[in-house]
Amino acid sequence: MCGIAGIFNLRAEQTPVAQTLVNMAAIMHHRGPDGFGYQIMDDTGVGFSHARLSIIDLNEERARQPFVSTDGNLLLAHNGEFYDFKRIRADLTAQGARFRTKSDSEIVMHLFQREGLDETLKHLRGEFAFGLYDKQDDSMYLVRDRFGIKPLYYTETDEGVVFGSELKVLFAHPSVKREFSSEGLYHQLIQVMVPGSTAFEGIRQVPPGHVVKVQRRNGKLELSEHKYWDVNFPQESEYPGDDVDEQPYIDGVRKHLLEAVQHRLTADVPVGCYLSGGIDSCAILGLSAAATQTSVKAFTIGFDSDAYDETPIAQEMAEATGADHHIMRLNADDLYDHFVKTIWHTERTIYNTLGVAKYLMSQQVNQVNYKVVLTGEGSDELFAGYPAFRKDMFLHGLDHLPDSERAAWQELLEKNNKLFKGAMLAREEFVSPAFNAKMGFTPSCVQPWLSCANVALPLIAEQRRGEVEDYDPGKAIADTLDASMLKGRHPLDRAQYVWIKTMLEGQILTWGGDRVDMANSMEARPAFLDHHLAEYAFTVPPHLRIKGNKEKYVLREAMKGLLPETLYKREKFAFMAPPAHTDPKKWQAVLKLAEQFLSKEAVEEAGLLDFAEVERTFAKHESDEVSIDEKVQLDAVINHMLGVQILHHHFVKTDVPEMAAQRAKELGWHA
Repeated sequence: MCGIAGIFNLRAEQTPVAQTLVNMAAIMHHRGPDGFGYQIMDDTGVGFSHARLSIIDLNEERARQPFVSTDGNLLLAHNGEFYDFKRIRADLTAQGARFRTKSDSEIVMHLFQREGLDETLKHLRGEFAFGLYDKQDDSMYLVRDRFGIKPLYYTETDEGVVFGSELKVLFAHPSVKREFSSEGLYHQLIQVMVPGSTAFEGIRQVPPGHVVKVQRRNGKLELSEHKYWDVNFPQESEYPGDDVDEQPYIDGVRKHLLEAVQHRLTADVPVGCYLSGGIDSCAILGLSAAATQTSVKAFTIGFDSDAYDETPIAQEMAEATGADHHIMRLNADDLYDHFVKTIWHTERTIYNTLGVAKYLMSQQVNQVNYKVVLTGEGSDELFAGYPAFRKDMFLHGLDHLPDSERAAWQELLEKNNKLFKGAMLAREEFVSPAFNAKMGFTPSCVQPWLSCANVALPLIAEQRRGEVEDYDPGKAIADTLDASMLKGRHPLDRAQYVWIKTMLEGQILTWGGDRVDMANSMEARPAFLDHHLAEYAFTVPPHLRIKGNKEKYVLREAMKGLLPETLYKREKFAFMAPPAHTDPKKWQAVLKLAEQFLSKEAVEEAGLLDFAEVERTFAKHESDEVSIDEKVQLDAVINHMLGVQILHHHFVKTDVPEMAAQRAKELGWHA
């Protein structure tokens, strides 16, 4: 697990500056503190660099990337893990391939040489992002894993294409512009982003399950995008009826999850587990403990609010599995004191300080010398765990039930999730005409954020506001969704598809995953996002994902034997940090940050926000007449306001190329 960077210049004779490549690696030293490497292909205008976190093949010289193929034709920089690589390597060796390392990364070049990229991708299992240059074809391929677990950004400059694992890596290149787009600013303020976009002008992401090909032709660089995998649910008509035998699905989920966990326990360093009080992480710990010979290290975040704290169930699970349990307890000071540093790593705004809590947890994992943990992300996406999914099921997927029964379930759902109204659930129904036209309804998962548009738009500085007054953020998101993956699907499948394409990639795997984990050189492995398990989960009938009002039913039954009884019977509890309005001390910490980043001087200097509206937003938050669910929404908006100002400070106001050069000097990383 590492960080990657690269340059593909328009002119083959324009050799990339070696120290620039090194600086790009140095600014993401946190992703790979165990060493760096760079390679420039002669007479191609192409160079890659790499910062290494050694997990597979600990021989630093042998496994140093970027890799060049023995024939000198291919250049590879890879971030992530390929599981089942030992079997693939053995098979290729039997066919005559000769490997120079024990690294999982090297299999890409051998597969590509034999089978081409399309067939190679079918073999790759895990979380990954890589750049591969083919000298013979004068083409570069930027590849991202199926769910977008690993990040990969790219941009075009006057000189060519620059790519990297993080935005700051691109910004370390002196030719890359560092400025907000007005649409990007708008989306930062409402939380939900357009898939493939960023807050910054001209900076894009390789979408999950996609390849971006860059080819030099007729004196130009041609960029094309190709999808190699998607979230493909069956047609609604293909599901069996309500009287189907449940047991084969229960057994199938258990089988595929265990296989995914076993693969992710593969490492040349110790592997731990994140443990909350939810079914997902408890299942991962339970299977990991059963599949290994030694005690598993488990890491838990505890909050100083009983309403949000899940440590009692986590402790019960740790004791049941004999885990070596580490609990990190957080209070208000811990969270907002580290907000600015967390935004440096997330490179986007965050609506809740859970991102800060995850950042602090990965710090503690690093301090006890662990580099790898298994996590429970992805379970809610596959098995319909979020309250928004149940709401959509009750509203759109149970036409055969009496209205009174559906209404009763929905009322219970709202009551049990009142803490999250205004964040995980909308305060009131929000209809997006674009979503309704695309898929028949507006999914509950995007409603809380799209409904923030009328709060966010006035917050944008007047000149920029004029650029987005006629812009429809819901339409911009809906337009990216593949209609062929929605047509004829069950309403629950459509809702899950939208969440996976928006909130999973743009939030959970970003500021709740890779970016705050790798901030402290820690690799997280979400076993539920194994694509073999996912493809099986897509075949589970909707009424076995949500049975009655019980979410994740089939997973719950598959894991029943290892879950504490209280957890087995409990409704899904969304994992969030306590919002600012719940704690006067935390609110004071917000105000302290606002003095620095949301002062009149700071706001006018950045030119992103309207200061009068910023003041009105704070006044509204402090009003006793504002309802709790609106305070939850305003907590998120204020976090986003702070976030865009901090992003400006980190990446626009700061001379990032100079910072990267200075970082390389400090590390002693030289070309």
